Amino acid sequence: MTSLMTSLRLLTSTVAMSLAMVPAWAEQSAPVPALTLELNGAQASDKGCRLTFVVNNTLGADLSKAAFEIALFNEAGVVDRLTVLDFKELPAGKTKVTRFDLAGTDCAKVSRVLINSATECAGAGVEPNACMRKLKTDTKTGIAFGV
Repeated sequence: MTSLMTSLRLLTSTVAMSLAMVPAWAEQSAPVPALTLELNGAQASDKGCRLTFVVNNTLGADLSKAAFEIALFNEAGVVDRLTVLDFKELPAGKTKVTRFDLAGTDCAKVSRVLINSATECAGAGVEPNACMRKLKTDTKTGIAFGV
């Protein structure tokens, strides 16, 4: 009888500990609201350098306007130019591919693209600074890309 009671107590403790860990596991698996911006390509074009971005809006709200000021660095690490890229509307939960032709820019000489600021970040229920605070960056190119 004593060994049965000990086994039941051990089983009860194990089940209780397992259930206590479920909320922590559930919190970790919930997606974190973010605006993900990936520099997916940089190819020479007739106009100069064409940058291709893949954008994913998981902020939980549509963005009616999103634009970022970027700095382009040359191979010596010196800022070559500042420009604004307008991504326009970014619906919630949608992945969008956008291309920008940067006139007079040689892709081979761009070593880094820095997101300087969000010049526009608008949408119903969206904080104006959400585009920068919740921005996640990635690159599929040899060009460094980030905030």
